Amino acid sequence: MNTLIWNELDAAGQAAALTRPVQAVAAQTRDAVAGLIAQVRSEGDAGLRAITQRFDGVAPDSFEVSESEFVAAEAAVSAELRQAMVDAIARIRLYHEAGMAQPYSLQTAPGVTCGKIIRPIGRVGLYVPAGSAPLPSTAMMLGVPAQLAGCPQVILCTPPRKDGTADPAVLVAARLTGVQRVFKLGGAQAIAAMAYGTEQVPACDKLFGPGNSFVTEAKQQVAQDGAAAIDMPAGPSEVLVIADAGANPAFVAADLLSQAEHGPDSQVLLLSDSEQMIAAVAIEVEKQVAQLGREGIARQALDASRLIRVESIAQAFAISNRYAPEHLILALRQPDTWLDQVQAAGSVFLGDYTPEALGDYCSGTNHVLPTAGAARAYSGVSVASFQNLISVQSASAEGMAAIGPCALTLARAEGLGAHANAVALRLGVQP
Repeated sequence: MNTLIWNELDAAGQAAALTRPVQAVAAQTRDAVAGLIAQVRSEGDAGLRAITQRFDGVAPDSFEVSESEFVAAEAAVSAELRQAMVDAIARIRLYHEAGMAQPYSLQTAPGVTCGKIIRPIGRVGLYVPAGSAPLPSTAMMLGVPAQLAGCPQVILCTPPRKDGTADPAVLVAARLTGVQRVFKLGGAQAIAAMAYGTEQVPACDKLFGPGNSFVTEAKQQVAQDGAAAIDMPAGPSEVLVIADAGANPAFVAADLLSQAEHGPDSQVLLLSDSEQMIAAVAIEVEKQVAQLGREGIARQALDASRLIRVESIAQAFAISNRYAPEHLILALRQPDTWLDQVQAAGSVFLGDYTPEALGDYCSGTNHVLPTAGAARAYSGVSVASFQNLISVQSASAEGMAAIGPCALTLARAEGLGAHANAVALRLGVQP
């Protein structure tokens, strides 16, 4: 990891320090993804087989997971793992239930009632990565809010393994959250299939889930085309840690590496006002990364990661808000007192004993979060992500008399005669 002193960098150097790896190859990713989407649209299932053979080494006749495969998955998953998933799902459900939107109705003027009704999105598509590491936790993070929202049709895509089967833990997690239909499809091709539909895969109204830069780009392209809505840009994982001199260097290093091992295009940043802390974390990172089973992946991610010394913790928050990290860890004394300084982040972890890994799995919060700076404007997945909130209004003759003149004045000011006439007729006046 490169060590930098923020105040010694010029504007270009500071911008470079906060540049994500995926931003450097965005153009070629766009072109590659556009080609894959076009192939799926033109060739349907045949195109999916060809692409799956190319990237995953298998070409199944049927992409949908059969009932016998679900039964085999249940047998393959240990009782300990299944119980851990059950426990995690309970906490995820508890957290998401507490934040569910509620319908409401109120009178905004005499005779005028306005309200909101809530309806589940009809068919949603969930994407669960399983490339270099299967992520049953993502199936839980997406399946629980979809179930709470009451979505009538939920499908899930996850990449096949080399033997053509889906990861058993992903299948068990899917069923535990009520997902009945799973397809063995990964990458941009899975996103294209769920957006446009093929012979086997139904087209969905909205797509959810994290993925690599190709998956994220595919989601953005199908959304721009109007084929399907998406939850957010949720690409290569990232974490930013703000640590003071009292933090535990081993804990901080472990948190950085927990994100670096996700993929070679992940990025991790440490901001600290303590030169000694930065030096100690650098030593710990090197010590711990050598022990990882995914050392090679983590080291690639560390090449584009930074240890940055700042003048103050306040400056660290200014930099963090500019970066807008997916995960923000506050390894600070009394971290709660700094929470008001957080303006843009996907999820925040307070104190020395709240590693990002808890949020990834079982604290209850959702780990499907905006990346690449999207946290400036997007929020993580919630039950509301799977719902349409529809406004409703009604006005009686009394209500029209009360607020109609206001509407008439505004319509005239905008020069919209038909709008004015629709109100004037009901008021019995000239438009």
